[in-house]
Amino acid sequence: MLPKGTRDLLPDDMAKRKYIVHAITKVFEQHAFQQIETPAIELNKTLSGKYGEEGDRLMFKVLPRGEKLNSWANQSLEYIKSNIEEALRYDLTVPFARMVVDQRNNINLPFKRYQIQNVWRADRPQKGRFREFTQCDADVVGPAGIIQEAELLHIYYRSFQELNLPVEIRLNHRSLLQGLAELADASDKLTAFTIGLDKLDKVGWDGVEKEWKLAGINELNPEVKKLLQTKGTLEQQLPLLEEALKSVSSAQRGLAELNQLKSILASSPLENTNLLIDLSLARGLNYYTGCIFEVSALGAEMGSIGGGGRYDDLTGIFGWKDLSGVGISFGLDRIQLVMDQLDLFPKEIGLNAEVLFAYMDEESSLVGFKLAQELRSLGMRCEVYPAAAKMKKQIDFAVKSKIPFLIILGEKERMNKQVTWRNLETGEQETISQTDLYKKFD
Repeated sequence: MLPKGTRDLLPDDMAKRKYIVHAITKVFEQHAFQQIETPAIELNKTLSGKYGEEGDRLMFKVLPRGEKLNSWANQSLEYIKSNIEEALRYDLTVPFARMVVDQRNNINLPFKRYQIQNVWRADRPQKGRFREFTQCDADVVGPAGIIQEAELLHIYYRSFQELNLPVEIRLNHRSLLQGLAELADASDKLTAFTIGLDKLDKVGWDGVEKEWKLAGINELNPEVKKLLQTKGTLEQQLPLLEEALKSVSSAQRGLAELNQLKSILASSPLENTNLLIDLSLARGLNYYTGCIFEVSALGAEMGSIGGGGRYDDLTGIFGWKDLSGVGISFGLDRIQLVMDQLDLFPKEIGLNAEVLFAYMDEESSLVGFKLAQELRSLGMRCEVYPAAAKMKKQIDFAVKSKIPFLIILGEKERMNKQVTWRNLETGEQETISQTDLYKKFD
């Protein structure tokens, strides 16, 4: 039995995941991002306090082994919690920030990295929500410029274009949320304001307002609620927001940066895609400070399949002050589920063998083994059946394994230096010389 929220990945799953990763990685590398990896286990103090109260609650903590654990036998739960030294990675961004500080002498700024690794969250499992899942992240740290946000939006656009997956990309800015909190007389409760808003998709407006009430945030006035329901293109919405927030000083940075972003994107294909301002977009992680992004698939029943944003001074927690960063993440598991739901994977996807060598006797297996090596050297994916068996059994194996071609070797073929070639999809069959075999796959 598997632990809840985990799953086995069979060859078909892995082929689909490899297809997605290949598409995303190609775009990452075309934008000059370089791959890194960080350990699955980080110090608890590295991760704790970076994701808010809910993040700390969902983090998998790692108990020590052996003598130290035995010494805790009579200790209180609070003592154990406060003395746990290690935890499983909750996301890839905080470990990346820690790595940047640790490796500052080995990197050059701006530093652009991508990372494709598993993360763990002690969440309640449900459709599209696992306890172990894979993130594909791209981040850049160093001198900050809104052109970096434009570049990351292009990575989203081009990656999903490669996958032929229609999406909606929503964006917002933390300073606009701060301005709205100010209008709602909740500027001193910004964290509670954004955490509540981040649950809108799950609990609806009634649920969000209930969360706010518990946090001491009064019922919103109609103007603020109307703004939070604002959704539209940069071209449509920015003039309206500038008018509505002109007297709110905390919102001015966000308005200025979104106007810059609009200018940069004016001549890009993103101008004609589903790129929308959504003032209800909050992204509950505490470390975001500027633009924030979220991606959802069109025509599919699924939550977000990607998200990210600007984080100023996340590295300051680890000792490197005033270093800004911005990044995005793709949810590999959710993208796979969505593409399955929408039937978007190519029919020929996978790494099944293209050819099965079937044989009637052990001596013929030696010939089949030799011929398989020759075809492999030409780039073909070949399989040799492991034992002499009834031909029906070998053919059934090929059909179930979706192997399209069969090469049959018996005593007659072996003696005449021939093979029988069969197309299992069409039924076409002919006997050819062993030296001409490769011509069948030119």
